[in-house]
Amino acid sequence: MILVTGATGNIGSNLVKELRAQGAGPLRGLTRDAAGAAFPPDVEAAEGDLTRPDSLKSALAGARSLFLVSRMGPDARILEAAGEAGVEHVVLVSSITVESHPHLGPAAENLAVERLLQGSGMAWTVLRPTQFASNALWWADAIRAGRPVRVPYADIGLPTIHPADIASVACAALTGTGHRGQTYALTGPERITPRQQLAAIARAVGRDVPCTEISRAEAHRDMAAFLGDEAATAVLDITGGDLNEELLGVRDTVTRVTGAPARTFGQWAAENAGSFR
Repeated sequence: MILVTGATGNIGSNLVKELRAQGAGPLRGLTRDAAGAAFPPDVEAAEGDLTRPDSLKSALAGARSLFLVSRMGPDARILEAAGEAGVEHVVLVSSITVESHPHLGPAAENLAVERLLQGSGMAWTVLRPTQFASNALWWADAIRAGRPVRVPYADIGLPTIHPADIASVACAALTGTGHRGQTYALTGPERITPRQQLAAIARAVGRDVPCTEISRAEAHRDMAAFLGDEAATAVLDITGGDLNEELLGVRDTVTRVTGAPARTFGQWAAENAGSFR
């Protein structure tokens, strides 16, 4: 039995599809609302909340593999519950910032979770993706309203990754051999700037999407209102304020692990055009 946490999210929903396509065997999806999850009949819906590890007991029962996104709940307790339930292998989504910006608070937290897993006695595979293409959904309200999208670092490109590619690598790790004990840094196939991302969204929706570049100070003020000061500073560092080769490097890991080319941001935009109309 494979348990996919966050099974209705950007990565988890794609992972459920891929595991089904691979005929991976018994599959269970964790969701806060099992009745509304609308999983296919061959996917068991398990209700639970990662912020309350005591709610995961029935979801973990009988599971031998676990897909988990870091820092969605008290990870030490989640991993302890998984080990006690007999889980043998955990595929963990961490972050490229563990390599590129280890001094930042969120990166240190991700590294701490990786180390917890590696010391848990369970087999492990760690995925460290870069910026998600789906982060562009932060712009959706402005684009739907026809307002200019305000972005800092409009012409700095990062190798943004399609969440479905994270899912594809996770699927390979959960179903294939040779992935246990491996740490994979994951990126998209090319660097793409915010201005280029907005142009791709414009093509997908068939109308102009204006872009207005703003200063770091303006962006920090806007972000801190809902992320908090530390998180806003971290986001701005890793989206252009503190660049290094670990952050900027384009890696071929997706292709090496899955045998398929990494998906482009343009593909993600076309698939999600409805969110911006």
